[in-house]
Amino acid sequence: MRTREEELAIRSDVFRWLDEQFIGGGGYEIHHTALKTYEFNGERIPLLDTGKGIRNPATFSSTLSIMSGWKANQYNDQHNDTGWVTYSYRAGDGGDNIKLVRAYENQDPIVYFRAVREGYYFPYYPILIAENDPIGRVVRLPLEQSLSILGDPMDYTEQQRRYAESIVKSRLHQPLFRAKVLHAYASACTICDIRHAELLDAAHIIPDATDFGVAHVSNGLALCKLHHAAYDRALLGITPDYEVRINSRLLDEVDGPMLRHGLQDMHGHTIRLPSSAKARPSRDGLAVRFQEFMNS
Repeated sequence: MRTREEELAIRSDVFRWLDEQFIGGGGYEIHHTALKTYEFNGERIPLLDTGKGIRNPATFSSTLSIMSGWKANQYNDQHNDTGWVTYSYRAGDGGDNIKLVRAYENQDPIVYFRAVREGYYFPYYPILIAENDPIGRVVRLPLEQSLSILGDPMDYTEQQRRYAESIVKSRLHQPLFRAKVLHAYASACTICDIRHAELLDAAHIIPDATDFGVAHVSNGLALCKLHHAAYDRALLGITPDYEVRINSRLLDEVDGPMLRHGLQDMHGHTIRLPSSAKARPSRDGLAVRFQEFMNS
């Protein structure tokens, strides 16, 4: 068994490695095979156990990571809009449960892998398990550590509730929304087809600050940084028939190749749609947003 200092050093290095994977991969999802290639000082330490849903390396005294499955699983793990996860013990009283509880007792930082789609995960880290319920055989953990200081979500004040909602929307829902939108558009800008994920955003058609700005892929567009900024500032619009329109003021400007090729040449261009009909942008949403563009 490793010493606690050795375990904490490995956990810290795992977080560093995950940072690198996200920077290099555009920061939206990691395939399970990549998560099994992590090494520390030449020793391979898989970060994920897709068979169990909990990763407890033999030489660790407590849990390293837990995960949610893409499909419903027998342990019925639950997420909610407060940003908390309820994670069930495994059946029986084996070592996996002992190490999970020990992670809570020692406050050892873990990774929570949330399934984006089959085989692909978004990691939240470092996570500290906040509650252990041995009677209900569950632990509870916040996906954003600052939420733990607010206490029980059922007892939030109005101010705490608004703060929690802003955290959940910006730090929890948005990464998953981005992952699903970029996957739907094959990691390419729907307008210019640039294929570098690190240069892409998941743009909302109806802004998420409004009541109808749902974090569903049909309310999203994969846009490069330039076209996202232009879309948000009504310099670029997209019709319900999926055609690009450029603000008339920009069409008349003369200002070098970036304006000409990046925006003016896109006028009248048809966007590239996701292959899945369910993932295609909502025509109703585009119509509302295009009317705002026309009125600007």
